[in-house]
Amino acid sequence: MSETDGDRYEEFKVKGEDLLGKARELIHEGNVRRLMIINDDGKTLVEIPLTIGVIGAVLLPVWAAIGAIAAVVTDCTIRVEKSDQGEG
Repeated sequence: MSETDGDRYEEFKVKGEDLLGKARELIHEGNVRRLMIINDDGKTLVEIPLTIGVIGAVLLPVWAAIGAIAAVVTDCTIRVEKSDQGEG
């Protein structure tokens, strides 16, 4: 994990079949500002900026994109940028 100006980054190695579930879990935590899915070669496949209050139908295209990626990758890394601002 690294930190920059109140933001922190975390990475999670996941299998393709676990990608969608882990992405949902991370987004529902509520303090994720950006979610990136990176393949084994280090190439960013998708970068999804998230704003506070993004819920429901607005996320349907995000779930579809993540589901499509999950269908073609075996292993990947989810990198999330979390904001600590407003906490503590």
